[in-house]
Amino acid sequence: MADTHVLFVEDDDVIREATQLALERDGFVVTAMPDGLAGLEAFRANRPDIALLDVMVPGLDGVSLCRRIRDESTVPVIMLSARADSIDVVLGLEAGADDYVTKPFDGAVLVARIRAVLRRFGHASGPDDRAGAGAADGDGPAEAVLRFGDLEVDTEGMEVRKGGETVALTPTEMRLLLEFSTAPNTVLSRDRLLERVWDYGWGGDTRVVDVHVQRLRGKIGQDRIETVRGFGYKLRG
Repeated sequence: MADTHVLFVEDDDVIREATQLALERDGFVVTAMPDGLAGLEAFRANRPDIALLDVMVPGLDGVSLCRRIRDESTVPVIMLSARADSIDVVLGLEAGADDYVTKPFDGAVLVARIRAVLRRFGHASGPDDRAGAGAADGDGPAEAVLRFGDLEVDTEGMEVRKGGETVALTPTEMRLLLEFSTAPNTVLSRDRLLERVWDYGWGGDTRVVDVHVQRLRGKIGQDRIETVRGFGYKLRG
């Protein structure tokens, strides 16, 4: 991670400086900015590997900044929010953020979450070989392109097409769709999705899953992923 460049946008001087030092001690290269407009300029100038955005920053708030970044890039974004139950968390996720961390946070926890996000962005098909799943069960090689009506999921090329048109997904959305498409008509719990897609080895906030499912539905079709109340979600095969 020594060459990983982090953009950190935080208006509180103490938090910004302390967090920057902590991240640099762990080998990250950090560009720290005090407001959203400066953060946007730094993003465009430096093209960081990951962005940490506080929700409440002046000039251009974190949610708006996230939306601007997402318009230009699929770079991973983690939102920082002072309240776990804040509507800002959902707004940030809806704007395109991949995860969030609640303040005050422990430096080690933040580093772990950053590394978890970077792992899944660096390996969009997941830690195991999704494309080869099934071979060990005696079913032969799995199909590289999975089809569900007018939806096609290329598990090797990491591309998705709907009605022949390419669908642009973020790496997190792609991982989520891969989980569904390799187990069609199977109910996947939110906890399982948190573990498999977000790399959480513990119970996390299921709102992360719910918002990403909504975002994914908006791209591949609202009826393609079914909610199974009280259990989770499943992809209609």
